[in-house]
Amino acid sequence: MLVSKIRTSLSKLYVQVLIGIIAGILLGHFYPDIGSQLKPLGDLFIKLIRMLLAPIIFASVVVGIARMSNLHEAGRVGMKAVLYFEIASTIALVVGLVVVNLVKPGAGMNIDPAHIDSSAIATYTQAAKQHGMLDFFMSIVPNSIVGAFANGEILPVIFFSVLLAIALAKLGPRTAPFVDMLDMFLQGMFGVVRIVMYVAPVGAFGGMAFTIAKYGIGTLASFGQLMLCLYLTSIFFVVVVLGFVMRMCGLSLWKYLRYIKDELFITLGTASTEAVLPQMLIKMEKMGCSRPVVGMVLPTGYTFNADGTAIYLTMAAMFIAQAMNVQLTLWDQLLVLGVLLLTSKGSAGVAGAGFVALAATLATMHKIPVEGLVLLLGVDRFLNEARAVTNLIGNGVATIVVARWEGELDMNTARAMLDRTGDTSIDALEPIGEPAGQLAAVQEPIARSNVH
Repeated sequence: MLVSKIRTSLSKLYVQVLIGIIAGILLGHFYPDIGSQLKPLGDLFIKLIRMLLAPIIFASVVVGIARMSNLHEAGRVGMKAVLYFEIASTIALVVGLVVVNLVKPGAGMNIDPAHIDSSAIATYTQAAKQHGMLDFFMSIVPNSIVGAFANGEILPVIFFSVLLAIALAKLGPRTAPFVDMLDMFLQGMFGVVRIVMYVAPVGAFGGMAFTIAKYGIGTLASFGQLMLCLYLTSIFFVVVVLGFVMRMCGLSLWKYLRYIKDELFITLGTASTEAVLPQMLIKMEKMGCSRPVVGMVLPTGYTFNADGTAIYLTMAAMFIAQAMNVQLTLWDQLLVLGVLLLTSKGSAGVAGAGFVALAATLATMHKIPVEGLVLLLGVDRFLNEARAVTNLIGNGVATIVVARWEGELDMNTARAMLDRTGDTSIDALEPIGEPAGQLAAVQEPIARSNVH
């Protein structure tokens, strides 16, 4: 009986990923020479997922919008999503600003900017120069849609997908065979995701082993106060703010976190929300959110609703100011907040996005030395884990909010899925109850394709 229970537990994805994370920490600490060479394992897993993102997002958005009976519905969903994104991001920025002023994690470090070697951040400061809002909006329209797909540029792919979906919807019923074909293609892509997820524990193991081997646990101790501050603030935001939002929707935050536990552990191990986007698309739909809402809100939220990144940006900016004894008035801090509201939106798809957004903010302010970014290099990977997990949770909650707001969330299905106490991996999920709204039209082919 005991052996059977152990075997059942080990077959669960989140358990395998957790074992991979723990094993990676131990290997990176005790055998850093080996651990430092395992970065390709984590990178390979992220690469496998990234190769699927563009086609999955394209098919999800096109199928969802094209099957809407009213195009005004698509515009309404988009406006509601943007409104929620802005409110949530602003609250996250304010929470981060309040906490960092109360705790003051950088106070007493007395860092002299003149003694900092800024060559290590040259890449980020250079990218920040081309990181204005105009550049961001111009980048939404691709030079070539083929190039956008080839380079995995998510926003241009979403932009093209929405235009194509609107055109198909206007053409009427004669486009149904093409939309059905895209739907079958989408189910095939989800099947590939199921195969790729078998290597998730290996990716988490390699990513964590490399991180610990390169930066060491001693780095954590040196910047422990900043890390603790960010992690506790992220937990506060999730429990209090997002918990309140979920209660307003009539659902339990704790049960939702249990429902996406596989994705949480994978994100923690890889420090990337991209690693679980295909799975989240499936899970939110299985939970009762209509496909059009899921296809529009979830991918767009990766750019416009980065709650964890918002918390990180305010705390990191103020940490650098405190460490370098830069005195900022209340007006200065509010100005930082306003600039971050803009720069944090333009960082999607940029390597080291958080660093680039932060560099752009500091360069705009001219008050906090950009060279202070060097202080964060050693712990950025650990900070990234907290903000990635918070971003993941926040985007799922945003999808639920918009679906509930639109009347496109089947509450019976949602409660039944969240009440599950067993395996919640995508392989184990079965449709429960009547699908919500437009999802009813596409649920049957999903069931037939046996992609759960």
